[in-house]
Amino acid sequence: CRVQQWDSEEPVPRRELLAGVAGKQGLLCLLSDRIDAEVLDAAGPSLKVISTMSVGFDHLALDEIKKRGIRVGYTPDVLTDATAELSVALLLATCRRLPEAVAEVKTGGWTTWKPLWMCGYGLSGSTVGIIGLGRIGQAVARRLKPFGVKNFLYTGSQPKPENAAEFQAEFVPLTKLAQESDFVVVTCALTPDTQGMCNKNFFSRMKKSSVFINTSRGAVVNQEDLYDALVSGQIAAAGLDVTTPEPLPTDHPLLKLRNCVILPHIGSATYATRSTMAVLAADNLLAGLRGEPMPQELLL
Repeated sequence: CRVQQWDSEEPVPRRELLAGVAGKQGLLCLLSDRIDAEVLDAAGPSLKVISTMSVGFDHLALDEIKKRGIRVGYTPDVLTDATAELSVALLLATCRRLPEAVAEVKTGGWTTWKPLWMCGYGLSGSTVGIIGLGRIGQAVARRLKPFGVKNFLYTGSQPKPENAAEFQAEFVPLTKLAQESDFVVVTCALTPDTQGMCNKNFFSRMKKSSVFINTSRGAVVNQEDLYDALVSGQIAAAGLDVTTPEPLPTDHPLLKLRNCVILPHIGSATYATRSTMAVLAADNLLAGLRGEPMPQELLL
């Protein structure tokens, strides 16, 4: 292959992308690259394969891609464990107030032992609600179970009894999941149905002691409504690995809240996982160029 590479950690500028893709047969992209009709038009009819180094594909204009007969490779499964680990880490950091506690140590807030100082919420005997019991949702539940979680609830487009059996998880409507969960973990894909799903109506049904975690996509959450729920005490705390936009502006209101932990979309960020994702993305692209079955093809 002759490879033209944008050799930078920063996203390729739009103009460079449009110029660079012209006449190419394959495109390897990241989730930070918006591949829409404009990019496909710039590429022209030679483009046969798009390989994204991500499990999510909401940055790809799939209708346009399908219309042009272009094949798509992606990287599911290989980042499941890393993302599930990060989801559990973020949940624990949020519910036990770890960033807040570290700040208190550094700024002199730690003066003596106090009975209720820095108290948070524990998992033992709790009810955990998972929105989207797919690969990552199951992996999160599997890791949370040994903490003594009493009940698992889940919601999604349809019941998945084969996925739920391991955790005796109960399929419930979104409203019931909000009302009964002590912890809500969002691991669903971003679709027209899930966009803005966690909104004022959702948060208003949650317990005042509940903790909300999102490691899926930022647009699943209405961030203004989340801010209001956190400020008013409607919910106890939130942990986000994904936001809208990304990166979140440093003056964003959510970053001023002590009960909101925000990470820079590092769900899959282990050395081993990112290396495996890169190799799989390259293998998908090469297989597509050869007209062979891809190791992981998104069937459109």
